[in-house]
Amino acid sequence: MSKARKTDPQSPALHAADSHDLIRVHGARENNLKDVSIEIPKRRLTVFTGVSGSGKSSLVFDTIAAESQRLINETYSSFVQGFMPTLARPEVDVLDGLTTVITVDQQRMGADPRSTVGTATDANAMLRILFSRLGKPHIGPPSAYSFNTASVRASGGITVERGAAKTKTVKATFNRTGGMCTRCEGRGKVSDIDLTQLYDDSKSLSEGAFTIPGWKSDSQWTVQLYAQSGFVDPDKPIRRFTKKEMQAFLYGEPVKIKVNGINLTYEGLIPKIQKSFLSKDKEAMQPHIRAFVERAVAFTVCPECDGTRLSEGARSSKIKRLSIADACAMEIRDLAEWVRGLKEASVAPLLEALQRTLDSFVEIGLGYLSLDRPAGTLSGGEAQRVKMIRHLGSSLTDVTYVFDEPTIGLHPHDIQRMNDLLLRLRDKGNTVLVVEHKPEAIAIADHVVDLGPGAGSAGGTVCFEGSLDDLRASDTVTGRHLDDRAALKESTRTSTGALKIRGATANNLEDVDVDIPLGMLVVVTGVAGSGKSSLVHGSIPAGEDVVSIDQTPIRGSRRSNPATYTGLLEPIRKAFAKVNGVKPALFSANSEGACPTCNGAGVIYTDLAMMAGVATPCEDCEGKRFQAEVLEYRLGGRDISEVLAMSVAEAEKFFGDGEARTPAAHKVLERLADVGLGYLTLGQPLTTLSGGERQRLKLATHMAERGGIYVLDEPTTGLHLADVEQLLGLLDRLVDSGKSVIVVEHHQAVMAHADWIIDLGPGAGHDGGRIVFEGTPADLVADRSTLTGEHLAAYVGS
Repeated sequence: MSKARKTDPQSPALHAADSHDLIRVHGARENNLKDVSIEIPKRRLTVFTGVSGSGKSSLVFDTIAAESQRLINETYSSFVQGFMPTLARPEVDVLDGLTTVITVDQQRMGADPRSTVGTATDANAMLRILFSRLGKPHIGPPSAYSFNTASVRASGGITVERGAAKTKTVKATFNRTGGMCTRCEGRGKVSDIDLTQLYDDSKSLSEGAFTIPGWKSDSQWTVQLYAQSGFVDPDKPIRRFTKKEMQAFLYGEPVKIKVNGINLTYEGLIPKIQKSFLSKDKEAMQPHIRAFVERAVAFTVCPECDGTRLSEGARSSKIKRLSIADACAMEIRDLAEWVRGLKEASVAPLLEALQRTLDSFVEIGLGYLSLDRPAGTLSGGEAQRVKMIRHLGSSLTDVTYVFDEPTIGLHPHDIQRMNDLLLRLRDKGNTVLVVEHKPEAIAIADHVVDLGPGAGSAGGTVCFEGSLDDLRASDTVTGRHLDDRAALKESTRTSTGALKIRGATANNLEDVDVDIPLGMLVVVTGVAGSGKSSLVHGSIPAGEDVVSIDQTPIRGSRRSNPATYTGLLEPIRKAFAKVNGVKPALFSANSEGACPTCNGAGVIYTDLAMMAGVATPCEDCEGKRFQAEVLEYRLGGRDISEVLAMSVAEAEKFFGDGEARTPAAHKVLERLADVGLGYLTLGQPLTTLSGGERQRLKLATHMAERGGIYVLDEPTTGLHLADVEQLLGLLDRLVDSGKSVIVVEHHQAVMAHADWIIDLGPGAGHDGGRIVFEGTPADLVADRSTLTGEHLAAYVGS
């Protein structure tokens, strides 16, 4: 076979194609960006820094990544575009030199009960093929090992065409072998519904027997459906129903009936509840609905498949005494070793691909996970790293990878491993853009862009571009704080009691006994997967005294804002109503005071079919969201739209004294300022807030709850180096006010500031789950017997 001759690599003239080595952004105005113009080198690693809210995400995600995605979508046919989300062009004058962008963000994976780590990464698909080839006894194709595929059998007559327009009916039988457990339908858990939480059986349906949220009104359609179905007597107490009536009431098959002249589908109460509530993500439910589900439904491991989700046939087929259920339950690093020991020439390419995928898990620091781990239980950092798996072995080059704080949830010991992966992606010829706060991650940058100088309206400009050394020498906020190091406390607080945990076995915990001291700032640390969250969130006894603030994201539409989320708008509306002698509902853009033209949204959304939708400010209210007559009512000389346009810091002064003095509103504003959100405007949509801002908003809201013990999960997430000091001050104030604060954290500044440290490990997964150190930070540094101790000692310079 002939080979093409190589041309001389020492070409004297630069090829025209090689001149496009920059991504050029000019006049970016998305969110708080102020006509930002910047040039980013391609095939290099660029880190974007700046205080939380300075505009990093607006530039990287909402401008560069968004425009790349929009341009790619436009390459599809109009028909295909009709099925895709419509993306508006970002507010920017010129975007030049873009390449295909792959975004690896912190969005948690969908909490669908059938979504697991294995299904999200295609590792399960390869395992199913492997077992269908080598499993003994042989039970069928790969679908026979899938818990998402049910077995189906059907038979009947089919029409077959036979030349010259002749047809013949023949009998046919269809079989499909699936691996789904029929009892739990591939979920691994079965639900047991407490009927006493659904209705009061001493009442009749016409007396309002239902106790389900939203079902209490006699005029409610669902209530009318049961009352007028004809299957039960609506005027008879439920406890007096006959067996036939109770069967139809609870388990009736779907059937069409007519209610008030309208065709509706009637089905029993149990299947109705299962479809209405149990098929949805519990975390996405409204708080009162979630409370009802937790109260009314008990989930237990399926007794038929023992939680494996698989049918008996799928569990019986084995390779080297291991079924596919056993393989998925193993820690991935152990599974990788098992696969490495399989030698079968007929499936060698498959084994190689599976081995590569499993090794990527280990390499990225997720070897402690198992393939059957539900995807919805992964933290934001773990979800981001799982998404990286598919890119590490990709053959794509010359693309732009965008990462949102990839070191979140990583112990200092693991950050170097993440840095190596980012550099590998760059060295394959890709452009890597990283939004990051950790000095260890900033240190590997080829190019640094620092945005600021402040947050919100005080940010949105490029303060610095250049190398790390130049950043360190610059006078920007990031440059000044880059080498900040918190010192160990000279004296620590004295415990006022202990929170006792005994025999904790959640996930990988190995019968842990620990006394968490109260009245102190306690930091729980350890490598990722060592059991920190299992100990703190899974083992601390729930009670009225414990306020737990975990990493579940807050949800809100474009109508939601800090004022509505924190409850701040309620006292503000009442204050306006009292001074002006009108109803509070007038001062809500979601109620009676809304501008009728835009329905209180402030903008008019125009759907242009397959073209990108357009949002234009409402001409009637000029984007203020309220009716003109509502804006005539004033409090302290300001109308409601002017109050919502205030920053938290400005509003704190406004409601603190004078005519507008409103103590209830002032308390909420003080908490928002305490968590470092003084720059946010009260009416800013929640959809425009960064991840760090959302978490601190959540913290400010929970601070109003009456609890003696606060449990925080990595509160430094999304915080700039300059903001960590303010967070430490807030934690100190909480403890000094008589609270006990327990923090799961990797940031060395928080560890150094702690009164007491509980270190789990020594490793992750089955190598962790044990307490390897308890004591003061000074003792941990002096001891240096754990990975945390070594890194903390290096951090404080001991």
